[in-house]
Amino acid sequence: MVPHVSDILDTRATWLSDDELSSARERLPIVYIDAVPVRIDSRGQVTSIGLLLRAMPDGSLSRAVVSGRVLYGERVRDALVRHIEKDLGGMALPRVPTSPQPFTVVEYFPDPGVTGFHDPRQHAVALAFVVPVAGDCVPSQESLDLVWVSPVEAASPQFQEEMSGGQGRLVRMALAHCGLLP
Repeated sequence: MVPHVSDILDTRATWLSDDELSSARERLPIVYIDAVPVRIDSRGQVTSIGLLLRAMPDGSLSRAVVSGRVLYGERVRDALVRHIEKDLGGMALPRVPTSPQPFTVVEYFPDPGVTGFHDPRQHAVALAFVVPVAGDCVPSQESLDLVWVSPVEAASPQFQEEMSGGQGRLVRMALAHCGLLP
């Protein structure tokens, strides 16, 4: 049996305490992954995009993609799998290549005017991926809901307005990368 990522990587030893994380966020950019979950057909064409619904620190609700920190000593691939399983459940069955390549790099800043990607807590650098998932997805952890929408719906003003912090722009970039921007 193949060991699970969480069995290989002891996240307790590589995680920062709340105070340590706060201090690091004041001094260093933090490395993240952003994963746009997609369903594909038998030809590999994207048929739908998964968007999570999350409660934001200010109390608002926002649609978002899978996102999270890369831990010290953790491979990017393992971080992708860990966050997809955390946000979409253990039966999501992500198809992450052995050596994943991001479609873009996104810089989030506390000041929303710097890049248009905004995280009020920190300066973060996120490697962004489009990840096909083949299994049953159930929102978990901090996610309140998960919807699967067509590429046209994901790019629509309705869904773009439901995303904050530049997430709508990131989804449009993912769609463009897949040749699907309407």
